[in-house]
Amino acid sequence: MFTSNPYIAYKQNTINMASKEQLLLMLVDGAVKYTKIAKMAIEKRDIQAAHKELTRVQDIFTELMSTLDMNAGETAENLFNLYDFIKRQLVQANMKKDVQIIDETLPLIEEVRDMWYEVSKKAKGL
Repeated sequence: MFTSNPYIAYKQNTINMASKEQLLLMLVDGAVKYTKIAKMAIEKRDIQAAHKELTRVQDIFTELMSTLDMNAGETAENLFNLYDFIKRQLVQANMKKDVQIIDETLPLIEEVRDMWYEVSKKAKGL
């Protein structure tokens, strides 16, 4: 697909050329970013924007859950359960448009992001 907007073209190329590891890091970064945007939208009473962003984060966690290798043992199972918990919290926050639920869940999402960045560093031997 051709676009005349250089920024969009750059972003598309970045995604298309990214490794699985880079895509994972983009997803978890997005989860943090979109959760914060949803919180601001709720505070501004922009229900549509809040719904859009919370749904986006739910979709990210659905994707993370679907890519786990459940044959990898207890770690994969624990991650699945954590992702499922986060996703259920986001559903509740979305249904109730509740900033408090987001405030309780955002640190978990940030921990997931930080964990994957640590895994990435260790995999690269840093």
